[in-house]
Amino acid sequence: MDNELLNYTLRIADNSLILGQRMSEWCSKGPTLEEDIALSNISLDLFGQANGFYSYASQLDGNKSPDDLAFLRNEREFFNQQIVELENIDFGNTIVRNFLYDSYNFLFYSSLKNSKDDTLSALASKSLKEVKYHLRHSKNWLIRLGDGTEFSKQKVQQSLEDIWQYTHDMFSMDEIDNKMYKLNIGINNSHLKDEWDKIIDETLLEAKLVRPKDGYKAEGGKNGMHTEHLGFLLAEMQFLQRAYPNAKW
Repeated sequence: MDNELLNYTLRIADNSLILGQRMSEWCSKGPTLEEDIALSNISLDLFGQANGFYSYASQLDGNKSPDDLAFLRNEREFFNQQIVELENIDFGNTIVRNFLYDSYNFLFYSSLKNSKDDTLSALASKSLKEVKYHLRHSKNWLIRLGDGTEFSKQKVQQSLEDIWQYTHDMFSMDEIDNKMYKLNIGINNSHLKDEWDKIIDETLLEAKLVRPKDGYKAEGGKNGMHTEHLGFLLAEMQFLQRAYPNAKW
């Protein structure tokens, strides 16, 4: 079971790290000073969550440190969902991506806090306090942009259409997911779909946006299959560690 639990923990950690890195790109570039600080704080929250799960994964691995897991794996060894690695492009696009993922992440941690694994349960409970704010932030902004000017509405509607294909993978279940669920350690992602649909539909209605139709389903992130964006992200994020191995600051 240890290998499956390690992989399961890495999936959670990788999601937080990669989205945290994406959000860090907004530092000093936010549309307002207040929003610049908010986006940066969300990034810090995600890095903190990632550190907690990497620390647990390091214990399970027995050989690699949390920093090794974050900075010394290549893209095929990362197990994050593809949606979190998508480029920001613009503020509205970031809000759409985050809202779709935050809605899932809120439901995920709400269930994972009941895990039979005490460490995962504790980490989920701690993370949930922050994820609630992340969802409130992205939801409020989506409503504001969707029900704003015609230009802002058009922009976020297009972002919805572009990103929607990456939402399906959040609810997929593979052999590792099924095993963790049967052991009451992990959760059944597919059971989150109905509640996620409710959050999405109610918010899009309030934002006066149209829910995209289901079509192509981008999948495979949890098994190491990624978009071209992840390689560029990792090259930047891991540069110092790889250029100056074991450097002390």
